[in-house]
Amino acid sequence: MESSAKVSIDSETESTPSVNESITASGQRLSENIPADQQVEKPKKRKEFEDDLVEENSSHVEDSPSKKRKLDVEIILEEKCSGGDGADSKKRKLERGDVSEDAAEKRKVCSKLEEGHSSAVAAHYNELQEVGLEKRSQSRIFYLRNFNNWIKSILIGEFLEKVRQRKNRDITALDLGCGKGGDLLKWRKGRISRLVCADIADVSMKQCQQRYEDMRCRRDNEYIFNAEFITADCSKELLVEKFRDPQMCFDICSCQFACHYSFETLEQADMMLRNACGRLNPGGYFIGTTPNSFELIMAKKYNMKLIYKKTFREFYEEKIKNNENKMLLKRMQALEPYPANENSKLASEKVGDYAHAAEYMKNSQVRLPLGTLSKSEWEATSIYLVFAFEKQQ
Repeated sequence: MESSAKVSIDSETESTPSVNESITASGQRLSENIPADQQVEKPKKRKEFEDDLVEENSSHVEDSPSKKRKLDVEIILEEKCSGGDGADSKKRKLERGDVSEDAAEKRKVCSKLEEGHSSAVAAHYNELQEVGLEKRSQSRIFYLRNFNNWIKSILIGEFLEKVRQRKNRDITALDLGCGKGGDLLKWRKGRISRLVCADIADVSMKQCQQRYEDMRCRRDNEYIFNAEFITADCSKELLVEKFRDPQMCFDICSCQFACHYSFETLEQADMMLRNACGRLNPGGYFIGTTPNSFELIMAKKYNMKLIYKKTFREFYEEKIKNNENKMLLKRMQALEPYPANENSKLASEKVGDYAHAAEYMKNSQVRLPLGTLSKSEWEATSIYLVFAFEKQQ
């Protein structure tokens, strides 16, 4: 199983000077004019919006020791299935009667294999270090993360608005695979009443809860939703058994860049969908982003109707026509400037990664710099789609 790389009309960052509004799209290579004063290595943002500007569920991260542990398991199995030193070692253990140690080791290996990818995923995210906003802003995928975050902001905002057209108070939400809480600010802006966050990684859940507490402290005089935090494998465990209120139902469930982790088996995919859809109120929504879509058809089992599905490119081209969405894209710095600053450390060094922007610039009368992503990043986004299901009566 491969890892993946999350409209609130309210501003998510400080306003920026007015810019040329022309935006072009060609295939997966999109360009937009960005003012020169935004060509900075360290974006200026209000601190209150820091947590919302970086995609927390992105898997574009450094390799973790969990991968090494997975290899270690494979090596152990190879030794046990072959002759040589491994066989001699086992023979010596049998000769001295040390069978329990060998059996315990074997059970440990088998247990890891039975856990499937879930344990590796949890270990990977648990081992990621919290590096802070400044460090994240120096990441090569800074703009890609912001672009993904822009997608999520619009998706969550628009469907919360649909919920609000039906009921304006006591809105409850479920955030499956919430990670470190990158969408907490989106939920606050959506003026929900209650949020349940669930994730497989215990360390991520603790960081998510801490962010929530920090958010409450920063807004003493402003209402913020109540929250509940659950550490669980949503593809193997039934969440309703862990709710404080076992009768609780939701108006919206969001699963951003995490659904595919459950597609290891049909049983796991079914459990994820049961958790996502089983407690939705009639008319409620299950929304998300994922690189795969086939397994999602199983949602029909839970009385869900697919009402929206777009590739990231299609979603971008549809939503960028709205001026408020366009300004949000710029405020969130979701596209990188081209040509880049001479001292830029964020631009791709791969040959041809900006050929599309250079070609557009040559054939168009536009003010520089353009806003774009590298060809490699556009290709990465092209495998994702946005989806929404509605719970039927």
